Amino acid sequence: MSLTCVACKIMKSIIHHYTVDQLNNSASMSTSPEGRSCTTSLVTAFELWTHWIGDGYGVDIVYLDYSKALDSVDHVKLIIKKLFNISSNCKLIKWIATFIEDRKMRVKVKLEYSNRVAVLSLSGVPQGVSFGPLVFLIFENDLPLWIRNSMIPMFADDTKISRKITDVQDSFLLQEALDCLLEWSKYWHLNFNIEKCKIMRIQHIGLSQTEYELKLQEAEKEKDLEIIVTNDLKPAVRCAKATAKAMQVLGVIKRSLILTDEEGRLPITV
Repeated sequence: MSLTCVACKIMKSIIHHYTVDQLNNSASMSTSPEGRSCTTSLVTAFELWTHWIGDGYGVDIVYLDYSKALDSVDHVKLIIKKLFNISSNCKLIKWIATFIEDRKMRVKVKLEYSNRVAVLSLSGVPQGVSFGPLVFLIFENDLPLWIRNSMIPMFADDTKISRKITDVQDSFLLQEALDCLLEWSKYWHLNFNIEKCKIMRIQHIGLSQTEYELKLQEAEKEKDLEIIVTNDLKPAVRCAKATAKAMQVLGVIKRSLILTDEEGRLPITV
């Protein structure tokens, strides 16, 4: 676990809030970081998918998995190209540069500390702090500009791309979007783990299923921001999981407490 001093945490919090304000006022940001959460991301995606299904279309959802996403962010390209396109505040950019570069570490075991060692890395975002995901958001800010014909909701390093399917042409357009996505990942040195990328097909009634060039594994259910999504978009699996977790809690309570009568004398069997 990575630990920092209180003063450092306060400073990072101040810079984080200031950076969010700067990004909200920047015309170069594709999405605003303010108000973004797992809930809003899921609600936006589900609303569009259910709308497509309600209109009688099929839906193809491709779940993408970055290979060591936060460890692969190129420092030079992030600082020089990405940050200067979004903000003209040189002091802010310099602070972010010093935050992610020339870092040192040491290990504590009980009351003993090791010597400080330089972290020799030209890529990667510090993890375990709120500022890390924000830096990654800046890095992938231009990704939607590469995708013109499909929906691509993003939350930190969680990315998926989807499109309504009416005929084979729609599958070709989704394949074109995937090609652009791979081109973007190669350009910015942020690779995808193809073996963990999956596709989910929803309501393909009477529609031919196109095989995409990535040879994606087809999934009937997939974890999306800690929520289980099935290929019928029904909440049965999520409800069953929530019920099982609640029953576990009730079991712990039952084993830990002893019920008595009103006078607190005799144990009552439940």
